[in-house]
Amino acid sequence: GWSDQVEYEYLSGKGLNEQIVRDLSVRKGESAELVERRLAALRVFRRMPMPTWGGDGELENIDLDDIRFYARPTRACVDEWDEVPITIRGTFERLAIPQAEREVLGGVSAQYDSEVVYHRNRPELDRQGVIFTDMDTAVCQHWALVGQYLGTVVPFDDNKFAALNAAVWSGGSFLYVPAGVHVELPLQAYFRINADRLGQFERTLVVVEEDAFVHYIDGCSAAALSAASLHAGVIEVVVKRGARCRITGLQNWSKSVYNLVTKRAVAHEGATMEWIDGNVGARLTMNYPSVLLSGPGAHGEVMSIGYAGRGQYQDTGARMIHLAPDTTSWVTSKSICRDGGRAGSRGVVHVEDGARGSRSFVRCDSLIL
Repeated sequence: GWSDQVEYEYLSGKGLNEQIVRDLSVRKGESAELVERRLAALRVFRRMPMPTWGGDGELENIDLDDIRFYARPTRACVDEWDEVPITIRGTFERLAIPQAEREVLGGVSAQYDSEVVYHRNRPELDRQGVIFTDMDTAVCQHWALVGQYLGTVVPFDDNKFAALNAAVWSGGSFLYVPAGVHVELPLQAYFRINADRLGQFERTLVVVEEDAFVHYIDGCSAAALSAASLHAGVIEVVVKRGARCRITGLQNWSKSVYNLVTKRAVAHEGATMEWIDGNVGARLTMNYPSVLLSGPGAHGEVMSIGYAGRGQYQDTGARMIHLAPDTTSWVTSKSICRDGGRAGSRGVVHVEDGARGSRSFVRCDSLIL
């Protein structure tokens, strides 16, 4: 019974304030504990300065007073494409998301602006005990599990935009893989910005138990908008002993979007974490997937590819933090720029005292056209 036209409910104001955060939480029916978490993050966000590195001054052009912090285009999440309003469904059909779900994916989550509008898993995932749902559902139905990990890999005081995300996050994915389960088909979440002057702040949490495996795909795009929009998502990943997780991130935002994300994983003993990151859109991207190699024998990999055309700046790279003995990391960074676009690789490899026997390989290649 939904209208085919997309009607929005917005939360905005001249600057982010406590009332906006409370209103957002009320709309989502959240617990008092979650409200307090959001408000604590808001206080940190207010007092943290803008980063002074990266972006070559582009961050100064972001007007947070002009951002809409929440835009809800539909009333509920559905599990049938035919129930999604035609305007929204047409967008995802042009991106071939329904076709990909039918042919090669084990589950799909589709977020349109601030809310997940479609989500469905294959039945065999449920039988295996795999949980793949949107974060708003997860905090209501799986809080005993979510609460153990939310904010432990990326705390809200990590950086200004992580604090902003923790204050006003909406949507995103929760993925939990039980011990010993190998999810054979990839799972995908797709994030679309379609509203002007929008801030999209999805929150994603992935937990892979011992000796399990999963491949999660994170795809992003935006309409060609006239006014600047902001994407400040957070992805937290926990990979337990002997497990393996691969996350493929592909973003093709329009050139009006500032893409400022925080992606971090912790790999326990003998675990493997792989990031594959493709950045080809946005006005400014600052994106550095990182792995905390916290257990002996843990392994991390990042393949980062950035393309910058006219009017774009791709500030991308990786961070590998060796905290335990015999850990290994592999970073491959490739950048392409043309027509005045700027592409750079920013990386850190840190070996903590006591992480003996650790090894790292880093390779950077650039092509200027």
